[in-house]
Amino acid sequence: MAKTSKKEEKTSTIKGNSSYDAKDILVLEGLEPVRKRPGMYIGTTGLDGLHHLIWEIVDNSIDEAMAGFAKSVTVELLPGNQVSVSDDGRGIPVDTHKQTGKSALETVYTTLHAGGKFESGSYKVSSGLHGVGASVVNALSESLKVEVERDGGLYVQEYERGKPKSKIKKIGASKRTGTKVTFSPDPQIFPEIEFNDKRIFERLRQQAYLTKGVRINFFDRRSNVPIFYGFYFEGGVLSFVKYLAQKKNRLHEDIFYVEKEQQKINVEVAFLYVDDTRVNEMSFANNIYTPDGGTHLTGFRSALTRSMNAFARSGGYLKEKEENLTSDDMREGLVAIVSVKVIDPQFEGQTKNRLGTTEARTATEAVVNDALKEFLEKHPQEAKSIISKVILSAKARLAAKAARETVLRKGAFEGLTLPGKLADCISKHAEESELFIVEGDSAGGTAKQGRNRHTQAILPLRGKILNVERARLDKMLANTEIRALVVAIGTAIGEEFDLAKLRYHKIVIMTDADVDGAHIRTLLLTLFYRHFKKVVDGGYIYIAQPPLYRIQLGKAVQYAFSDQEKDKIMEEMTLAASVKTAANKKAKGKKEELMENEEIEEDSSAETSSDEGSGSGSRRTPSVQRYKGLGEMNASQLWETTMDPEVRLMKQVSVDDAEQADKFFDILMGDDVAPRKSFIQTHAATVQNLDIG
Repeated sequence: MAKTSKKEEKTSTIKGNSSYDAKDILVLEGLEPVRKRPGMYIGTTGLDGLHHLIWEIVDNSIDEAMAGFAKSVTVELLPGNQVSVSDDGRGIPVDTHKQTGKSALETVYTTLHAGGKFESGSYKVSSGLHGVGASVVNALSESLKVEVERDGGLYVQEYERGKPKSKIKKIGASKRTGTKVTFSPDPQIFPEIEFNDKRIFERLRQQAYLTKGVRINFFDRRSNVPIFYGFYFEGGVLSFVKYLAQKKNRLHEDIFYVEKEQQKINVEVAFLYVDDTRVNEMSFANNIYTPDGGTHLTGFRSALTRSMNAFARSGGYLKEKEENLTSDDMREGLVAIVSVKVIDPQFEGQTKNRLGTTEARTATEAVVNDALKEFLEKHPQEAKSIISKVILSAKARLAAKAARETVLRKGAFEGLTLPGKLADCISKHAEESELFIVEGDSAGGTAKQGRNRHTQAILPLRGKILNVERARLDKMLANTEIRALVVAIGTAIGEEFDLAKLRYHKIVIMTDADVDGAHIRTLLLTLFYRHFKKVVDGGYIYIAQPPLYRIQLGKAVQYAFSDQEKDKIMEEMTLAASVKTAANKKAKGKKEELMENEEIEEDSSAETSSDEGSGSGSRRTPSVQRYKGLGEMNASQLWETTMDPEVRLMKQVSVDDAEQADKFFDILMGDDVAPRKSFIQTHAATVQNLDIG
């Protein structure tokens, strides 16, 4: 019989088992599509998707507040993975819906694309645009209960995995209005159900800033002692800017602020300048954070650049032959919030990361342009401080450009060889190439000897690199170690940065396991986070985990990465040695007995060998070597513990909360001593893994 090839076998199987008739067409009814493909509606069934359930229900309450019908919103985390969201808005309608024949409440919670946000008379603007929020949360919840107060009554309806357990019931009278939703995420959908109170806290605070005059309460009732936070801001985004700029050195006291309606779009903008080299811009459309900006942010930047250049020209800060200031010059040290409310917003992509509504640009540009011109005229001191900051940024930009060009030319001429520093790998394929950034020439030499030359490159750094947290780019690139690192990575830096040119898909920080090593590691992480953030976001940065101890008993050698692991290994080694000794003695006794019975004379040399095999008492005690630095290892030890891809341990660097990370880097690495001292005093009692050797 002829053999069937794998390809033929696969084709035959497909033809024999498949059919395509009317009976094969699956029709998903009601909320079944949501349970079948939850990722299409909430992005993921991980923790992001889990928290998205809360955002959907909270957004409904915020919409009531933006429409002027709700003054307070309360979110509660309850025992048993339950979440409750309530507001004092109008309450979801409970009368019969003509199209569905069900109550309006049941229609909203069991029908996709059903809600009051499609009719402009119900909500002028809203954050939930597709009418799927409430129904999706219902579909993905093990249980959900809605309580509505309106029209003098209290109404309740409960659901189980999206299906109503009974019809809506009136269970009492009420003089108030509002809606309360209590739900439990379905463990059949979400593999991990663990709500993060800090994550919810930050989101609610942000919403309170964007919805001024509305109180938002947060209760965490999961433990015996409830935790409560309350948010209420009359200043709106003005208060938001004050919050973002706290603990920073403000260059002017009066904050620019404007709120005005233009082309039926509500525009609210606030900004100030701080003594910093970074920009902190945040943009929102209908209270939805747009991390990729969009037309509203473009309009703001355009107005800012135009107004500031006009002021600089008229005030004599820019001479006739000097070039205009750029948008980047305007943004250095800027802390700004741009928020628009649009009746029918158009977002680019399902994630709503970028606003595409054309009218939002012209409206924002017009509002900011007029208001900023007036602000600069009425606040001459603030105007002078701002324009001085912007002109200084322009000069630094030109200096940084010259420094970048020097580094790029140097790298091109030297062919990235960097004699005495970079020992490059043979491979030119970035996806398999690794760069180990090593502390000191001694460890660098050991790493060069122990590496896999085909895929692993070594870059030793001498001493601690410059703290780049407050350093301008031209000063950074004057630092020899940083310049070598920039050239080695290959992406360039600043305006010329290009992630596609990254030469290594694993950049490994490999420093000593002591205080100095931790400091160097922190300096490098600061550099990557501030100037190579896309490299961090892409998951290309790793931290090597060299062992702290080498433990040997006889010929057996093991490595420990913590004190606890060291103690465990020593105990296991000692026990194993004792068991072996006992077994050897038992075997020796049987051998002697056999020899006596057979009257065989024991050879003295064999007995000596047996004694050595059993081991003496001293040999049963492991010897322990504490590694204080990578240079104490030989090349083979460094390879087998820290560099061999088959056995090594590494931590991949990621930034889940960029805003919090930015704040911590600023506190710990910035020039201001007071916040750092306060942070250390606050967290000193809970610090772990502090090396004081």
